[in-house]
Amino acid sequence: MDSPYRRELEVALRVIEQAARLSQAVLPDTDKGAVEKEDNLGPVTIGDFAIQALLTCSLHAAFPDDLFVGEEDASALRSDPVLCDRVWTTLQRTVDTSPPSPGDCVVVLPSSPEDMCDAIDRCQNAPGIGRVWVFDPIDGTKTFLRREMYAINVALLVDGQQTVSVVACPLLSPEEAAENKDAVITNDSVDPTGRGSLLFAVKGHGAYVRPLFESKGRVGAAAEITPNIQNTKDTPRRLAPAVASQPLRPVTCYFLQESALDDVHRGVAERLGVAFPGSDLLGWVPRWASLAMGRANTTIWVYRRRDRHAKIWDHAGAMLLFAETGGIVTDVDGRPIDLLAGRNLKNNFGFVAAPTVEAHAAVLKAVRDVLREQGRLDLLGGN
Repeated sequence: MDSPYRRELEVALRVIEQAARLSQAVLPDTDKGAVEKEDNLGPVTIGDFAIQALLTCSLHAAFPDDLFVGEEDASALRSDPVLCDRVWTTLQRTVDTSPPSPGDCVVVLPSSPEDMCDAIDRCQNAPGIGRVWVFDPIDGTKTFLRREMYAINVALLVDGQQTVSVVACPLLSPEEAAENKDAVITNDSVDPTGRGSLLFAVKGHGAYVRPLFESKGRVGAAAEITPNIQNTKDTPRRLAPAVASQPLRPVTCYFLQESALDDVHRGVAERLGVAFPGSDLLGWVPRWASLAMGRANTTIWVYRRRDRHAKIWDHAGAMLLFAETGGIVTDVDGRPIDLLAGRNLKNNFGFVAAPTVEAHAAVLKAVRDVLREQGRLDLLGGN
């Protein structure tokens, strides 16, 4: 991939492979050290803490002047020495810091438990102008606890624009659909080959997918990322652009999130005449990955209240994968997503994503019409 962000992509690919290896080591554990967050927005596990520390240390070593934004903070680790030791031990026993070959990007571990906590807390920034890395160490922690679909999200924003995206989905098959082209992804879908998917994109250069693991449970060496190399089964495959004639196929999260208006989501599907719920996934990053891979091609999200907003780490970068296949993403008001708004995307309300400009206009109209029909004028703003 001939891009000025080639090194950023190479470093991110290398470290996310090790993060995926770590997550797979933790996945079988019955006790993943889960604790509830202080904001009551779900659990956090030793996998979340360890991966955020790994991502931060490695990318900070490569790009020391960049800022970092991540979902987790280390307060639970600082107050619980036993939990802190479990996270530290997990990093030491699962991460391979030796480069696969001379000259490859280096993975960096924290130097001590205190350094590990400091690295996690280095991600408490708000996004702003300049270069900012955004991490979701495990998106779909609730499903991760059940050994179901989850993802690791790494994004580089430059002046608030999605520039580099790297997403690991260790349980998602890299094939579009080997036998059934209408196959949908659900939370309990697990790649039968154990290889998982690694998706990546650089703005203006397309989106790609390749297997994450060489074989079950083993992380592959960093792959060549030039798009015109010989096509082998492990060669990155450029994700195909959307075709206007394709029927709409939704991905959503049905009756799993208290923040959602499920009746509106169902009403929009009925108005558009599409199957519902279609692909049903808890995590937003796997949803964006499924859209980019063509396993679905549209999604909407309407919160119960106008003062409820998305978190930047659930969307930044992962949305770029879909955009690089031609997908259109706005909020329910038809506005572009403002990634400079803060850790909470307070300048936007919900999401509407569709494969083409024409399809997006139709879906957006359906969303707003259903809100009017269901008497939710309080949720209509903008257009």
